[in-house]
Amino acid sequence: MKFLTATDRYIFRLVMLPLLATLAIAASLLLLEKMLSLFDFVAAEGGPVSVVWRMLANLLPEYLSLGIPIGLLLGILLAFRRLATSSELDIFRAVGMSYFRLLRVPFLFALTLAAVNFSIVGFLQPTARYFYEELRFELRSGAFGAKVRVGEFNNVGENLTVRIDESRDNGNQLSGMFVYAQSKSGQSIAVTAEEGQFLRTDDPDTILLRLEKGTLVHDAPNYETPRVLSFTSHDVPIPLPRIENFRARGGKDREYVITELVRIGSDATKPALERNRAWANLHFRLVEVAMMLLLPFLAVALAVPPKRSTSALGVFLSIVMVVTYHKINEYAEGVGGMGIVDPFLALWVPFVLFAALILWMYHVIAHVPGGQPIGALEVFAEKVGKAIRRTFRFRRRSRLATIGMPEGT
Repeated sequence: MKFLTATDRYIFRLVMLPLLATLAIAASLLLLEKMLSLFDFVAAEGGPVSVVWRMLANLLPEYLSLGIPIGLLLGILLAFRRLATSSELDIFRAVGMSYFRLLRVPFLFALTLAAVNFSIVGFLQPTARYFYEELRFELRSGAFGAKVRVGEFNNVGENLTVRIDESRDNGNQLSGMFVYAQSKSGQSIAVTAEEGQFLRTDDPDTILLRLEKGTLVHDAPNYETPRVLSFTSHDVPIPLPRIENFRARGGKDREYVITELVRIGSDATKPALERNRAWANLHFRLVEVAMMLLLPFLAVALAVPPKRSTSALGVFLSIVMVVTYHKINEYAEGVGGMGIVDPFLALWVPFVLFAALILWMYHVIAHVPGGQPIGALEVFAEKVGKAIRRTFRFRRRSRLATIGMPEGT
């Protein structure tokens, strides 16, 4: 692109690498943390392992919506921090390039990623969230053909209990079988068998449990004594429980796409609480995306350390500010959804205050000679660091003096 100079392309390369690295690391850490709990959940419900990957895929849009702003912020911040610590930023400023001019490429990143994030939180994430909840429901309801747990008494079908001592060959060979069934008329059957196997039938609502080398005890109210039968092979039909259909999409506010939220919020026939929740969730998504357009200013304000300093306090503070603002928005969404405060005011007033703080920080670093928006925090951090170092040196001297060794040892 002709309007991008060599300087812009250089900044593009500096921003791109940490941006992609941060986004990949953040998404990977979030997915790995969730993967462990999903494996436990799927294993406990007896579902196939493939469901875990489908559930993680549906969680990816939500994690990307969190990771993209963090990646954008750290990408720009680390790029300008490198320019500042290597004195390249001073060279650019000396030849007449302002901070705003140097932010041309970062703003292109911000606009592009804001559009991507808007499509994610506005349309993709609600649908993916619904599919994730649907997979959880199907696991709990047994729609994936949940396996009978070995070594436990399992209720399979109606009034039917099965226990298996051992399972081999991926569940195709079962041993140590116990089956107990009772009808509404009071008849009951208790079966023990050395081996067994689940088989499919022509009826999709029924499976067949074939038992081999066992004993059957049949009892009924009109029997004086239970009947006992030894068998070589015996088939027990098991009716599968009826699986309920999952609810329609939109059972939760975050499952509505943006156009649906506008429709619900504008529908005067809806209850006031439902309309407030819709508006609050809509404004929450909008301010989260709008905040990304301020991140280039915030990144530059926190990227430049004081002269002759390599302090990384700005990196830490940037993450704290973005995460804190996100939590404030979540609280404001809840307050606006309950109708305590108008949803528009609850979400956009914190945004205006946050924007004012960022623009002031940018003004200080860009237009005040020698200005440092977090200069007081830098001085405080430096004093704390010196105090900690003095404490460690004092303790080291005390230990050396105790054992009679000189300090330089």
